[in-house]
Amino acid sequence: MTELFPNSLHVRDVDMKSTIDPIVWDYAKSNDLMIVSKDADMHDRSLVFGNPPKVIWIRLGNCSTLQVENLLRRNFDAIALFYQDKYLSLLALP
Repeated sequence: MTELFPNSLHVRDVDMKSTIDPIVWDYAKSNDLMIVSKDADMHDRSLVFGNPPKVIWIRLGNCSTLQVENLLRRNFDAIALFYQDKYLSLLALP
């Protein structure tokens, strides 16, 4: 995945694996990162607060990491357009 999204981080990469959503949100905002999450709470935060950070909401239900990766790969063009649009806050991927 790093070939498509070279600056990607996982919360565990920055010692935030068990961190509450508001702190993850603030970290992403402070570091100009997008949040990719299956968590509906991040969806809700995006609707309330807007961007930054932008949120990609993965709506696959119970699935493997490989399924999430394949979804992100298939939607690369949509993600790139979403990233470039300064007005959009949320991208939901089924």
